Amino acid sequence: MKKPINRRQFVASTASAAGLSQLASSSPATAAPRKPALMKLGCQSAPTNDTHLKYLARYGVESICGYPEIADGRLYATVDELKRMRDLVERNKIVVDCIAPPFLASSHIDREGHPAIMLAQSPERDRDIEAMHTLIRNCAAAGIPAIKYNMSILGVLRLPERTPGRGDAMLSTWRLRDAHPNPPVTRAGRVNAEQAWERITYFLDRVIPVAEEHKVRMACHPHDPGVPPEGYQGVTRVLGTLEGLKKFVSIRESPYHGLNFCQGTVSEMLHDPGKEIYDVIRYFGSRNKIVNVHFRNIRGHRDDFVEVLPDEGDVDFVQALQVYKEVGYSGMLMPDHVPQAPGDTSGCNRSHSATVTFAA
Repeated sequence: MKKPINRRQFVASTASAAGLSQLASSSPATAAPRKPALMKLGCQSAPTNDTHLKYLARYGVESICGYPEIADGRLYATVDELKRMRDLVERNKIVVDCIAPPFLASSHIDREGHPAIMLAQSPERDRDIEAMHTLIRNCAAAGIPAIKYNMSILGVLRLPERTPGRGDAMLSTWRLRDAHPNPPVTRAGRVNAEQAWERITYFLDRVIPVAEEHKVRMACHPHDPGVPPEGYQGVTRVLGTLEGLKKFVSIRESPYHGLNFCQGTVSEMLHDPGKEIYDVIRYFGSRNKIVNVHFRNIRGHRDDFVEVLPDEGDVDFVQALQVYKEVGYSGMLMPDHVPQAPGDTSGCNRSHSATVTFAA
């Protein structure tokens, strides 16, 4: 296991890199032109209101995933609703890089209010897909370039108890050997790989052409975490392996079909994330399949990990940033799944602020 990077080492390494770059730029006769870093500090935390936007601006956040206020229980925001949100965000000198729809979230199917797409229920899933078509068209009209979504039945799997971390931090934890599925099978019943791929492909075949027509990028989150091939709660998680993600991005060959690349979730798929994650970033980044990034760290490996702050995990964040720069990634780096501490509140908490500061 990689030794966690010390915060002073983290700062020193980034400062040293900056110093070396400055030195290189002062000797144009000997230095090759530097490739600019195009990525942006982003955030996906809610709500998208003036108080929270000022909190984000305070820490240097440049772009966000926004959450428009949607009236009447619709599954899509109108152009006016999207523009109102965008105007509010831009008044705080932040940019809306994407939005999340009010369905296809990272929720468990037994608690999901609109499960038809992942349950393969027709004609309900076709109505939900039409709502996504409307949202895509409205985003294009409102100048919002991307939508992030999930295609999940099990949501985010974690143990109910957290692990004590540094100081008084409590860390979100997954150990497959200690997990006890309850209920043993969800309302989806048993869903094997073939059935899972049918549902995913049905959605992509009907949605990506509309996204391409209107030039709105669709960013899907991987399954968090991956589970053994025999599944969990009766479900095979096909987007919980690298091979599954590679297959997913190849189903529709389009620049508007890609990943909400959760670095933490992808690390959870690996046996040695501290060594393997960088080539995974290269694979998807070089193919322009990374629409945005959840920039979080874990300690551990597949089937056994805790989620930690950036400087104490197995992935070297400085090296990861260098690889994102290498592949020309130009989207958001967003904090995700931060540790909890006493006194934290939803959205604006100290662990989230610390993660934003590290990413900056």
